[in-house]
Amino acid sequence: MKMAIMQPYFFPYLGYISLIKNTDRFILFDTAQFIRHGWIERNKILKPNEGWQYIQVPLIKFHQKTLIKDIMINNKIAWKEKILAQLQHYKKKAPYYYSTVKLLNEILSTEYNDITTLNKRALTQIFRYLGIKKNIVVFSKMNLQIKETHAPDEWALNICDAIEGADEYWNLPGGQNFFDKSKYNKENIKLKFQSIKLQEYDQKREQFESGLSIIDVMMFNSPAEISKMLDNYELI
Repeated sequence: MKMAIMQPYFFPYLGYISLIKNTDRFILFDTAQFIRHGWIERNKILKPNEGWQYIQVPLIKFHQKTLIKDIMINNKIAWKEKILAQLQHYKKKAPYYYSTVKLLNEILSTEYNDITTLNKRALTQIFRYLGIKKNIVVFSKMNLQIKETHAPDEWALNICDAIEGADEYWNLPGGQNFFDKSKYNKENIKLKFQSIKLQEYDQKREQFESGLSIIDVMMFNSPAEISKMLDNYELI
């Protein structure tokens, strides 16, 4: 069984979505320390004319050592309305603007207190929109008993060891220098890195902006087209 474990990202880029699609079980790891200004509370979309901009969820002030699962959303700020307003310019050029905004409205119609719940719901609904059945679970809700962890790269290994049938662990290519492959070989877990072959699509402008949120991809591509993009990868 192919496993993947990632922190809960906010409307992540295509490679993250591909990792979920092409593994058998995907876990949102929410018991690590939260690092501000990463991909958990924000992501990138197009600016109206050129370049990109952030869409972001405001957070309630937290201590430096706060875990991801305890990061709360500041709902006193009208962040949902702001994000939808930032997407208005897509209406003029994006062929799938209305279907994408309908999906976002469905996701944002619920009140969320914490960032992990929001990000899990967003990912679940994105896969429903794409017509792909995936069961995304949150680590802190699993009540999984794992071995004591002595190094950061052992979390994934120990989680795989605790799940029956897990014999492969997939990660994004940025983690190649993070993991000690010998540890995984010792436990008969094959360690693989999935590198998506990001291809340009028509954003109706001269300069293509790569690595944007899945929201941008959905604006300009049909679910069938996106599904093909997700399968265009190589294993390292």
